[in-house]
This record gives sequence, structure tokens and C-alpha cells, in this order.
Amino acid sequence: MIVWRKASRSNTSGGNCVEVAQRPGSVGVRDSKDPNGPTFALSQETFRLLVRDVKAGDLDKP
Repeated sequence: MIVWRKASRSNTSGGNCVEVAQRPGSVGVRDSKDPNGPTFALSQETFRLLVRDVKAGDLDKP
């Protein structure tokens, strides 16, 4: 069974929210507002790099 958890920066005001789940050999990611919608899996290394870039603000809109 995959257990999803909401990202710590997500809020209840309808903003950008994601959920993540540890999967065998990967990390699952989905939109928390659409839990039955599409999901995707990232390698653990790719997820680590994504989190690093998000925290650094490298993916913010200009």
C-alpha cells in the first residue's frame, strides 16, 4: 500500500499543493487537489535534486 503525505509547505487555501509517497526505488508525486488524477514517479536522486532546486528558488517564475 502506498501512503501519500502532503508536502509541508502545502496549505488549505487552494494553492499549489503536492503529495509525495515513498515507492520501491522511487518517489511518487501527485496533485493533492486531484488524488485520483495522474501521478508520476521520480528516482530518489531526481527527487532530491528537485527538492534542492525548489528550496533554492531555482524554479520560481521570473
